Amino acid sequence: MASTLLKRASYSAMRSAVGIGASSRGYAAVAVGTDLVSAAPDVSLQKARSWDEGVSSKFSTTPLKDIFKDKKVVIFGLPGAYTGVCSQQHVPSYKSNIDKFKAKGIDSVICVAVNDPYVLNGWADKLEAKDSIEFYGDFDGSFHKSFELDKDLSVALLGPRSQRWSAYVVDGKVKVLNVEEAPSDFKVSGGDVILGQI
Repeated sequence: MASTLLKRASYSAMRSAVGIGASSRGYAAVAVGTDLVSAAPDVSLQKARSWDEGVSSKFSTTPLKDIFKDKKVVIFGLPGAYTGVCSQQHVPSYKSNIDKFKAKGIDSVICVAVNDPYVLNGWADKLEAKDSIEFYGDFDGSFHKSFELDKDLSVALLGPRSQRWSAYVVDGKVKVLNVEEAPSDFKVSGGDVILGQI
């Protein structure tokens, strides 16, 4: 365990020193090379949908393997629907670049937040982003907790939420990971940044 932590710390320090990726990754359990599906085999996300769609699907969830297996995915996490930076900058930075992501062979661009799928559905509609970005709820925060990407934002009356982050994932394996130093920051997790890292 100690050698794994040392390796991770050394690797993060080396990447920071040469300016590769985000310098703030060291505090997340997830890292470049992590297989998300193997690391959290029992975790599922909830695709954004209306309440009626939830009822008719018997409140189904989507296992991580169905989201990532045999796919190239850009995924980004944010503190919450309807919040400032998330609505005004983070989601729009992906929406405006969707054609560029597709041109690079990306199968899915996914937004995930510690919200229920019904709130995310309404928010995606409001942002007019449902046709370009897939929205998933992490209603109990289990996805973010599994990778230590969770954050207590009680100070902003939000409770347990997600850090602001982005990743490029190929067949479940993290190839690029960017985590902001603070959830209110928008320096390394935007669409323009990760587009240049693919």
